[in-house]
Amino acid sequence: MPPDYDRYQTHHRSRRHPDWDYTQPAAYFVTICAHDRMHLFGRVVDGQMRCNAFGRVAAEEWHRSEAIRDEVHLDAFVVMPNHIHGIVVIAPPDADAPTDPQGYAVPPVDAPTPPDPDVTSSGRTTLPCGPQRRSLGSCIAGYKAAVTRRINQMRETPGAPVWQRNYHDHIIRTAGAWHRIRRYIQTNPTRWDDDTFYSTDT
Repeated sequence: MPPDYDRYQTHHRSRRHPDWDYTQPAAYFVTICAHDRMHLFGRVVDGQMRCNAFGRVAAEEWHRSEAIRDEVHLDAFVVMPNHIHGIVVIAPPDADAPTDPQGYAVPPVDAPTPPDPDVTSSGRTTLPCGPQRRSLGSCIAGYKAAVTRRINQMRETPGAPVWQRNYHDHIIRTAGAWHRIRRYIQTNPTRWDDDTFYSTDT
């Protein structure tokens, strides 16, 4: 059975886990929606996703994320008309982190406490500004920026939004969950008419 998608819906507000260190080795189910959920990336025909030029950019930059970031390992992925789904593994650059639930040590149920903030010479504490380096957040921010830049160049709309603000991630904690989410992603086009993000708007 696929996961209950109501648990994974994307909202405008941040859905980051407040006590989770997103730089530590872990696997995540990620969803990113197009701005205003517009059908920007193509259409589903007979249960198959047919990407247009913008959809191909979204796919190319997703796979490029793994090539340019040592800490990023990718698993199942799909571009849909107005959103993308993917599994992202964050692991140390020198770690052997296979994108397979049988070979990857998923994190424990109890979330770790994030790193302490830096302390300046004046004694004041400083919190990180923006996503931490080598984290899930920095990977997604870079991906969204690259896709936005290329699409806006193609359609000659500098500065126009391509993505909805923020994104949703779900920490994958078990091999069973990994299998279910992987299948959910792979079969997403076949269920497009019943998808949470489906609409007739184009």
